[in-house]
Amino acid sequence: MEQTLAMILAGGVGERLYPLTKVKAKPAVPFGGIYRIIDFTLSNCLHSGIRRIFVLTQHKSLPLDRHLWLGWSSLFRTELGEFLATVPPQQRLVREWYRGTADAVFQNIDLLSHERPKFVLILAGDHVYRMDYRAMLQFHLSKNAEVTIACTTVPIEDASRFGVMEVDENDRIIGFEEKPPKPKPLPNDPLHALISMGIYLFNTETLVRAVIQDAKRTDSDHDFGKNVIPSLVQQGAQVFAFNIRKELPPLFHYWQDIGTLDSYYEAHMELISPTPLFPLHDDEWTIRTYLPPLPPAVLKDNAVTRCCLVSPGCVIEEGAIVEHSILSPGVYVGKGTVVRHSILLHRVRVNEGCRLEKVIVDEDVIIPQGEEIGVDLERDRRRFTVTERGVVIIPVGVAF
Repeated sequence: MEQTLAMILAGGVGERLYPLTKVKAKPAVPFGGIYRIIDFTLSNCLHSGIRRIFVLTQHKSLPLDRHLWLGWSSLFRTELGEFLATVPPQQRLVREWYRGTADAVFQNIDLLSHERPKFVLILAGDHVYRMDYRAMLQFHLSKNAEVTIACTTVPIEDASRFGVMEVDENDRIIGFEEKPPKPKPLPNDPLHALISMGIYLFNTETLVRAVIQDAKRTDSDHDFGKNVIPSLVQQGAQVFAFNIRKELPPLFHYWQDIGTLDSYYEAHMELISPTPLFPLHDDEWTIRTYLPPLPPAVLKDNAVTRCCLVSPGCVIEEGAIVEHSILSPGVYVGKGTVVRHSILLHRVRVNEGCRLEKVIVDEDVIIPQGEEIGVDLERDRRRFTVTERGVVIIPVGVAF
């Protein structure tokens, strides 16, 4: 792993997660109470022994930069060649911002020339999962691969959101389609498809050739899934699929692309299910983050919580009821307020006598006394964002 360098793609606009991405990049959006989405990818790197990491940033990057500086930068020993560095578009080779995932790497080829890694791990900064990249590298070496793509299986009706692949009996990829309207199912399972997780392990020489070749194309979106990977497969390159359900133990089988507001909400609700697929309380593969110095959570007289995650610094006042919800650090719930099936992000204040049902409240929002949200969706649609599945989103800067 000392010969492996990671590049984390963290510059996307995050349109499908708007308005949670109104003032911050998607990887900086909170998840699971105390974490930010990027913490999961970074924790995987630490556990796997990857100590050279570039985070390629772009849109609304200041909150992400601040989180990485406060919570992560001190873990790396620069005198030993370790680093965690954020890299906005330098525009050395192209006088534009990153035009796609492959272009983000192309524009930073000079970083690879300077560091000279043997392998480059391309990661997304907006996925929630555990992954032992050491096992992926061992697989890559055993197959004498040029590129290895981490993959998993999903129900066929969900597969059109991802890159869908076909493999032979040796796990070599023989077909790859990005977001096909009619995904091809697994040969022995018509109800599921094999999809890319957006995690790519390249031999450095192969990566450099591929992104340079792609940069010269005028008909390309300069994207790994849409352009680079299909092109490599068509050219007969040694591209293999690392199926986490075959190659890793059950602890590592969970993977979630937090791509939409509904998937963000559902992933949170899964965390507080009786037997979560992704248990946060697991000492085998801890997730680290930055937490400011906060006091313990306080539940006052007759306050009730059921099936919740309650973070440090929270105050739940007398007679308040919080059920099946996630409270991030510093949340305040006023007297007699009822919060059900909701996600309250950092420093949210819900005043006395409110009722919230199936709501996501963004950071620092103050809910006025007596407000009811999630009860009358027609009324909510006139004021807020309401998802296809009826989740109400209260953004930063909202006026009540």
